[in-house]
Amino acid sequence: MPYFAAVFAQTEAGWVGTEADLSEAKVMDDVSDLLRESALETGGDPVVLLVEEDDEWFAVLRLDGEEDPRVFLSDARAIVSSELAGLLYQFIGAAEEAPDAGVDGAPDGDRELLGDLGTDAQELDDLSERSLPTDALLIFAERAGFAEEFDRLHE
Repeated sequence: MPYFAAVFAQTEAGWVGTEADLSEAKVMDDVSDLLRESALETGGDPVVLLVEEDDEWFAVLRLDGEEDPRVFLSDARAIVSSELAGLLYQFIGAAEEAPDAGVDGAPDGDRELLGDLGTDAQELDDLSERSLPTDALLIFAERAGFAEEFDRLHE
């Protein structure tokens, strides 16, 4: 399945975005390393990774300083059909523990990770349930202030 992934780092000069290649990521540390490398290269904090696959689901990962990345997945059942979603879900919990993964599209993860960037927990849940993944990611980008970078990368 085709996917879109981009890392956005908040620097003193504003947000900087780069495409992210997750095709070689096999374990959680590969994704964490990608976020940490972006933070080091740009001097950015926080660093946000936006992912959507085939406009079926999206994920938001956030790295603040030396903390572990926090993750939100819009549709927990995506872990059944997507290796990428399964990999990202490992930041939340074991696949066997995914609530309603086989029953409905319940979102899961840290609903507060975008609160200080303009999208609160309730809005994140609402966008997960009522918006196409690409539209939801654009809304996050607009509210956080990196919509131009998002549009440039998502062409």
